[in-house]
Amino acid sequence: MEITLDKHSANQASIKITIKEEDYQPKVDAKLKDYAKKAAIKGFRPGKAPISMVKGMYGVSILVDEINTILSESLNSYLKEQTFRILGEPLPVEKEDNSIDWKTQKGFDFEYKIGFVESVDVALDKKTKAAKYSIKVDDKLINETIDNLKSQYGNSTNPEISEADDNIYGDLKAAEGDFSKTLSLPLSKISKKLSAKFIGLSKDAVVEFDAKEVKKDEWSEAFGLTDEEIEEAKAAFTFTVKNINRIEAAELNQEFFDKIFGPETVSSEEEFINKVKETLQSSYDRESKVFTEEELKKVLVDKAKLDLPDAFLKEWLIKANQGKVTEADVEKEYPIYAKQLTWSLISNQIAKDNSIQAEHVDVIEKTKEMVREQFASSGLGSQLEASMDMFVDNYLKGNEGQNYMNMMTSVQNEKVLAFVQEKIDLTEKEISIDEFKELLEK
Repeated sequence: MEITLDKHSANQASIKITIKEEDYQPKVDAKLKDYAKKAAIKGFRPGKAPISMVKGMYGVSILVDEINTILSESLNSYLKEQTFRILGEPLPVEKEDNSIDWKTQKGFDFEYKIGFVESVDVALDKKTKAAKYSIKVDDKLINETIDNLKSQYGNSTNPEISEADDNIYGDLKAAEGDFSKTLSLPLSKISKKLSAKFIGLSKDAVVEFDAKEVKKDEWSEAFGLTDEEIEEAKAAFTFTVKNINRIEAAELNQEFFDKIFGPETVSSEEEFINKVKETLQSSYDRESKVFTEEELKKVLVDKAKLDLPDAFLKEWLIKANQGKVTEADVEKEYPIYAKQLTWSLISNQIAKDNSIQAEHVDVIEKTKEMVREQFASSGLGSQLEASMDMFVDNYLKGNEGQNYMNMMTSVQNEKVLAFVQEKIDLTEKEISIDEFKELLEK
């Protein structure tokens, strides 16, 4: 048997495998003899049929199976011996004349396309610079959060006359055409100039305004219009008031504290404010950690400059998904896939070079953290902890064990990123929530 590698470029190649008669015939003959011993053929006692008859009945299928086994084993063994990193799976090359005469042919030639990267090398030193972000929970954010909670848990009323920040329920109609929609309009989500037209109104009042008075985002965020409806919003409109809804803010008392954090968790306004700050900080610490890690991945991906075999990977993705995706689907999603693949290659290489490994105990602990976060607001408390092992076991066994593998990959990535942050030049950056939102939008 001969295997030859022909590199077409820095990341794509073809592998040709020539299988000769002496590579497969002894195994085929052995299987034919085994079949003959067990075959029950009409007119012959079990195991007494002539070998020539057994060969005529089963020879081709045995030959095909043996050739496929040899191909698979030899190709896998050959690829394991190579120094480059195989991506995807080898793709058989279909020849113009793809017919094989299994009855008379003695030698067989097969060809596969492969995609690979020669090496993954990321130098981790102080020349690599990145930022570690932390979101500062300031008084403004705390006050906004408390105001939102007071509003969320306040009492709903229906006053006779509208005021700023009310929700106006009514019918929106175009002055021309058939467009109309019944909706609830939050005055806090439209411009002060436009909201002034809705203040001091009572039921059945009619407001007239022009489409140009409404900002583009306000059509969807305040009026709740779809993209198609927004396209129709080109002229004058009327809004007929059917009801006025107002939320009276909840008072900062023990009943309110218990609703937010559970019975007797806090017992004063000062404790409540501190608890809000602590909760916000914990939440934003998680968000800033995730953001820092995603930004760090971008830095390492850019630094690695891996040259992926894009054409090969796109072809492989289409064939591997067996008709579930189109060429257009792959073209659209490929940039995201390529970044994820590049990061996976980098993470695995760093883990290998520095003996970083996700242990079973790490997987269990991370899964417990995930479960606690999911049930954080459920109030289950000790009941959850008592059943934690069951929750964790059920989750990790789910999806045919893939959940366990995904969690293990997640743990390894976290360990790799923690290791990377110790080795590079990492600058601490404290930012406000507004600055954080701006970074997310970039």
